[in-house]
Amino acid sequence: MPPSVISWAAEGEPVAKKHAPTPTNGTAKSASAPAERPVKHFASNRKAFHEYEVLESIEAGIALTGTEIKSIRAGKVNLRESYARVQNGEVLLYNMHVSPYDQGNIWNHDPMRTRKLLLHRGEIGRLAEKSQAQGLTLVPLRMYARKGHAKIELAVARGKKQYDKRASIADRDSKRELDRVVKEAYAGGR
Repeated sequence: MPPSVISWAAEGEPVAKKHAPTPTNGTAKSASAPAERPVKHFASNRKAFHEYEVLESIEAGIALTGTEIKSIRAGKVNLRESYARVQNGEVLLYNMHVSPYDQGNIWNHDPMRTRKLLLHRGEIGRLAEKSQAQGLTLVPLRMYARKGHAKIELAVARGKKQYDKRASIADRDSKRELDRVVKEAYAGGR
């Protein structure tokens, strides 16, 4: 039982107050609880942001075999030309290159094999509907680890036209120029 705290009432008599009971169902975080693990990024598909307009993104797990996770943790993964499709109620990732593990043996994995993405059935159905729309595709944006498990950020995206790409580049350049001017004005005012 927690110790009591004594406070004095207006008449001068001590009044005992008890501490609020601590929850025992695990809802309260203790001081010794481990902090949330940081998210570790393995790869990103920077070309996808240039080639596509991202409409929506979703996090998916990925089914890996053997030494693939060791190669991924070493950063030997490439998402540049990869894409996903919904087939037979499953989401499959194509053209993702995971280099063979250096210390692997003769049973090392195939670098370009098709990999299954792990999603709930409702999410798969929603992605199937959206990817059937004219001009939409499923593109992986980045690969990272969350709580020790490899994850893929999968986006529903629409391909950009050439003039859209030029407009994006012009917007980015003007923003960069504006930031540079503001920084110079701020630094010069000191």
